[in-house]
Amino acid sequence: MNEVQLERRAIVAPVRRVRKAYEQVYDQLRELIMRGELERGQRLPNEALLAREFGVSRGTVREALRLLAAHGLIRTAKGAGGGSFITLPTVDHVSEFLQVNIGLLNESRDVSAEEMLEARELLESFAARMAALRRSPADLERLRACVIDDPLELRSDGQFAYNAGFHAALLDASRNTLLAIAAQPIFGILQTNMRRREISQQTLRQVNEDHRAILAAVQEGDPDAAEERMRDHLALLRETYVRLWTHHGHQHDAGQSMNAGD
Repeated sequence: MNEVQLERRAIVAPVRRVRKAYEQVYDQLRELIMRGELERGQRLPNEALLAREFGVSRGTVREALRLLAAHGLIRTAKGAGGGSFITLPTVDHVSEFLQVNIGLLNESRDVSAEEMLEARELLESFAARMAALRRSPADLERLRACVIDDPLELRSDGQFAYNAGFHAALLDASRNTLLAIAAQPIFGILQTNMRRREISQQTLRQVNEDHRAILAAVQEGDPDAAEERMRDHLALLRETYVRLWTHHGHQHDAGQSMNAGD
């Protein structure tokens, strides 16, 4: 085989990227965490000891720890009792991360109110269906506690807390962790960006009555009714969200397509 043939063969041969030293340290520590050999809350050895253990420099260990922290697998604390501690991601942690980043997309006009309302309708209507099939007595009790006898006895902030609690309880009752992770950030952004103090008393009453109807369908174990009532509820709120959206500049324009003449 001549030199040209060898060169051609070298070009077409599959090439595997050699992982950097800090990535290899990260891989091994991540595997120990995910297998449970390093438990939640456990403190890792210091950088010098880890460097000796892996046969690498302290700088390499530091980069591996930064990557673990970025992925939510450890937290770092300073001071006498500080160090790096194992901390696996939780549903709330992931939801909060998503809410921050979706919020940034909204502020940069890459995601509109209309898109979030459409996604919320899809996610929460399905959650209501699943809740009707999977709810437990404890779920029903939690949902009942979020339905108010007279919402007008509360200030708008108090009503907001009950409403947020109802939707969170419904998502939990669906018994689908990924559904909750996806839906909670959207709900949070929509609520945060709405001028809640301007919501009419009639709307407050209707929201509470809608929740009562959704609860009844979930309690009866009727998935079709639960899904339909949640979809109707969110459709009713669509106009309110658009009208009271804080980002008037671009979001109001997006709302015109949803509510012509509003």
